[in-house]
Amino acid sequence: MKVALFQMNPTVGALDENAQRVLEMATKAARAGAELAVTPELALVGYPPRDLLDRLAFVHAARRTTERVIEQSPEGIVLIFGTLGGTDGPPGRRLYNEAVAVSGGRVLARCRKKLLPNYDVFDEARYFEPGDSPARLDVDGHRVAITICEDAWAETDFPRARYASNPLEGIGAENTDMLVNLSASPFTLPKLTERARVFGQVAKTHEVVTVLTNQVGGNDELIFDGRSTVWDAKGNVIGRAPAFEEALLLVDTEAPSPIADEPDSDEAAAYGALLTGVRDYTKKCGFSRVVIGLSGGIDSALVATIAADALGAANVIGMALPTRHSSEGSLTDARALADNLGLEFHVVDIDPVFQAYIDGLGKTLDEVRAPPESDVTLENVQARIRGATVMAMSNRTGALVLTTGNKSEIAVGYCTLYGDMVGGLSVISDIPKTMVWRIARWVNRHGERIPKNSIEKPPSAELRPDQRDSDSLPDYELLDPVLEGHVERGLGRDELVAEGHDPAMVDKVIRLVQFSEYKRRQAAPGIIVTRKAFGMGRRMPIAQKFREWK
Repeated sequence: MKVALFQMNPTVGALDENAQRVLEMATKAARAGAELAVTPELALVGYPPRDLLDRLAFVHAARRTTERVIEQSPEGIVLIFGTLGGTDGPPGRRLYNEAVAVSGGRVLARCRKKLLPNYDVFDEARYFEPGDSPARLDVDGHRVAITICEDAWAETDFPRARYASNPLEGIGAENTDMLVNLSASPFTLPKLTERARVFGQVAKTHEVVTVLTNQVGGNDELIFDGRSTVWDAKGNVIGRAPAFEEALLLVDTEAPSPIADEPDSDEAAAYGALLTGVRDYTKKCGFSRVVIGLSGGIDSALVATIAADALGAANVIGMALPTRHSSEGSLTDARALADNLGLEFHVVDIDPVFQAYIDGLGKTLDEVRAPPESDVTLENVQARIRGATVMAMSNRTGALVLTTGNKSEIAVGYCTLYGDMVGGLSVISDIPKTMVWRIARWVNRHGERIPKNSIEKPPSAELRPDQRDSDSLPDYELLDPVLEGHVERGLGRDELVAEGHDPAMVDKVIRLVQFSEYKRRQAAPGIIVTRKAFGMGRRMPIAQKFREWK
């Protein structure tokens, strides 16, 4: 059978636009000779719709859009599309995550997702009722079973995705020729190999051709990498769509040609996710330009490079904001980056404003308490002046501010509220510092885009004389493994020490992570890359007294 996989980048809530693209895809696939076309999960409404599902106006509109797609579905091809199903009014309102199989205005089958993930970034049990997946239908003599995303993960040992029931029970070569799965499976680095392993094993175990159509693009913090794939009944890949771009993949399952499965490097995959996140967040929120504070350091350099690749260099404004503590080399590095990328570049000396703060606040603050030898108050004032200046450029130009803090800094609170944390999107907030360096070197693999000095010089906030990050924090090569264990793998103090980390450092890091929760709660949304990011998938209380450190 010739199958068309529409790897689609829907915008949440753009019902008419999403529906029109589904219909256009189905028509194009039919003209190409496909007998079956499949969209991602909830393709008509976009994933995840979150609390839009609590709005009756949205539910009614989604129903009308679904009916329009059914009525206008082309003849000669079976279209399976993801949408919102169920009744649409209280009391006892029941909504389903649904897939509908249609052809020529007729409904052939409906599949309602059974397993509703309710961990990490998922909260589908908040909105949906469990359904009756899988559904079955006949497509030109081929027996097709339809499932939706999580319903095909029940047999895996993937963390937390374990269920008492298995929708795939009864699927087998004796009664099924093809298993179709509509997915909105978010990107993380572990998913590079995990998703392919899971679905390849499903195909092999049940001896059925397996079709996975995955969403692509960015919706808020979540990035969807696509990589829609078809496996033969032995678990071999016979078709795969590209990563991080829309595609219409046509695969003839009766004339298979196995292809090599070569996953991207972590650096390439992370960069693709970050680029997708910046592009889609910016455009879907109605912006065309961005503004970034350029310090001359590696973090802002990487963010600027991502933005230039995502939006075009002409749409990126770089601002250097030096004070008396900024080195000449930092300004040189910021200018070199702007030249390399072709950015609009401005230098705004904020030292006069900083001096005005010192003159205006110094006496008052000293009356409250004598300044310590190292006064973090004045460090934070500089950061907040920078934040206000970048926001002024945003207001004047209509450009979205991108923040540049990395995961290591944000984890331990090495960042300033209303200062360097100001912005609309926190691009690398899920990228540890050591990985920032790795990605920067990957960016420069064909020639220098990020200045070599920005990569090699010791990191510094340059908020006081001769400042280095290592004055306040462990070296990042030591810090990042502890953060990875504690934040991403959920290890406690004793487990981290048992892995060989210094007990005193572990105590310090865990304490800093816990005491910085209030800052992260006020941060801009960040693009998710690792298995556990700060934000929607990590819901820690701020006011709490549990202590792990000694």
